[in-house]
Amino acid sequence: MAYSQPLKRAARILRSGGVIAYPTEGVFGLGCLPDDFAAVCRVLAIKDRDPALGLVLIATDIEQLDGWIELPEGSSILKTSSDKPVTWIVPATDEAPYWVRGEHAGLAVRLTTHPIAAALCDAADSALVSTSANIHGRPPARNAFVLRRHFGALVDYIVPGECGPASGASEIRELASGKVLRSA
Repeated sequence: MAYSQPLKRAARILRSGGVIAYPTEGVFGLGCLPDDFAAVCRVLAIKDRDPALGLVLIATDIEQLDGWIELPEGSSILKTSSDKPVTWIVPATDEAPYWVRGEHAGLAVRLTTHPIAAALCDAADSALVSTSANIHGRPPARNAFVLRRHFGALVDYIVPGECGPASGASEIRELASGKVLRSA
């Protein structure tokens, strides 16, 4: 697949241990490769986020999450949509690192439908850490002006593009029970 220059640049930065900001279905995200401990620690420091809380991973398909999650027999395929994205808490494997899981047994994952976020996962050939671009507890960036003002000097690259069509961060649900842990 041919990727745009911004996507190629972002993938190179991710593979070299960098941190990027990029648009998602509802808000701008901060991301890195999830198996890069130093990059994940940098994301947590940028956000002033407690590592015990864990992080969300986005992917374009289940295969990008292989080795990290165990889908229970007969479970859904982590369905989501661009206007109402859902992040699912699924059982994590022993290979899912603590720096992504936090203090949880499960892992928060979303199959992204945003074209830029999905293309980033494909260009990097990996799931990505995807946490909202905000200081923990503050509102996330939904436009490029706010993103650049608050995070431009803290990340290695800002991928151009717009958020949407969702109006905010994704809903979070437990896969096993369907229980909503955070409303959208």
